[in-house]
Amino acid sequence: MVDHSFADLSLAALYDSLNPWGPGDDFYLDLVMSAGSVLDVGCGTGRLLRRARGEGHEGRLMGLDPAAAMLVQARRGEPAVEWVLGDLRSRLWNGHGFDLVVMTGHAFQELVGDEELRAALAAVRAALSPTGRFVFETRNPAARAWERWTPDRVHRVTDADERPVRVWHEVEGTPSGDRVTFTETYEGGPWSQPRVSRSTLRFLGADSLSGYLAGAGLEVVEQYGDWGRGPLAPGCPEIITIATPRLVG
Repeated sequence: MVDHSFADLSLAALYDSLNPWGPGDDFYLDLVMSAGSVLDVGCGTGRLLRRARGEGHEGRLMGLDPAAAMLVQARRGEPAVEWVLGDLRSRLWNGHGFDLVVMTGHAFQELVGDEELRAALAAVRAALSPTGRFVFETRNPAARAWERWTPDRVHRVTDADERPVRVWHEVEGTPSGDRVTFTETYEGGPWSQPRVSRSTLRFLGADSLSGYLAGAGLEVVEQYGDWGRGPLAPGCPEIITIATPRLVG
């Protein structure tokens, strides 16, 4: 999961090990390869755009992330991508005309406040071409993924120096409406003491997502419940949304 703790260089270097390439990345890569120009919001280490360039994408690719440490990782791998420090609200997007804007890795769920979410979606709408697509995923709140974020589920990886690192999550209290606050603990590796970060994610259902998108001039054209493009159903793990600018008139 995306986490502001990855502003730390040592943690940013672990991100791809903790989040290995999977079906979701394949889903987005197909979309990127078929689009002439792409904005990846919350691009992290930039592996999606680096992979696209490596597989022959010749159009404009821009990766945007608020964590400088993440962009350090991105710039090491592919200089032929525009790597930009900031978030959607830090730039004026009118006239960019991207064919595709994506938010991967559940980054959309970090838009916790109503005004923050509305401002971000307005910026996405401004960044898109009239026929562009905005694609993102959120965890389906009906699947209650946070109930599996417990200290007994430890993720083990090694850092660049082959030192073992243990990572686990723990939810704080009970969910507050559609918001879940949790801690993420890192132990081992370069640290003499465990590193603990605290984050809050927002779990919006399909109807709420459609409402916020409509408020920004976007409309849902497709939604899936998994990376195999299965239908959106109560027990599915994801809400994968494809939206386009709403036609006026």
